[in-house]
Amino acid sequence: MQLPDTMKKMRDLPDADRPREKIARNGAGVLTDRELIAAIVGSGTREKDVFEISKEILGHFGNNPGSLTFRDLIAIPGVGPTKAAQIAACLEIGRRHFGKGENGRTIVTRPEDVLPLVEMLRGKKQEYFICLTLSGAGEVLENRTVTVGLLNHSLVHPREVYADAITDRAASIICVHNHPSGSLEPSDQDIAITRQLAEAGGILGIRLLDHIIITKQGHLSMKERGLI
Repeated sequence: MQLPDTMKKMRDLPDADRPREKIARNGAGVLTDRELIAAIVGSGTREKDVFEISKEILGHFGNNPGSLTFRDLIAIPGVGPTKAAQIAACLEIGRRHFGKGENGRTIVTRPEDVLPLVEMLRGKKQEYFICLTLSGAGEVLENRTVTVGLLNHSLVHPREVYADAITDRAASIICVHNHPSGSLEPSDQDIAITRQLAEAGGILGIRLLDHIIITKQGHLSMKERGLI
């Protein structure tokens, strides 16, 4: 009886079906988690095939693989210093730029990282003002709606924005609001409140990193526009 591919050893697979070759042909998105780890690890040992080692590593991932350390990895049978360093480096670069922090929280390094968290604003017919509080490592602590306004008007005061940020012990905040009109251009009121928030944050020691305007068509970063 022929074993399914998931049970085969690396040496039993045709070259075209091996993880690194599949990445080159179709991209990393088509690989299973075990295959992705096998592509990083590269090879097994005399005692264990690379897929067996990959399965062992996956078993240690749990709900927060980003918390795995070099010491955790090197303790896994079949994982030596080189393999442990490769995996730890991949986990860290993913944690910093693309994934979750040590507590499973989203890390924000650019305006685009915020968009999945506020996607629901695009279709709103009223103006919503949202505040994201962040840790010193750029991890999103909380995502709150501060005010809900009329069609194109939402009043907000710095005390309402920073009250929860203080409670969260946030290091910084990012504000987001939608324009139901579809215009991405910041209004005079948008610019004024942004400056007030930046000044208040300077006094409180909680920096305003950005104020993002979002519509169905796109988004605008007031930081990138030079308004903060």
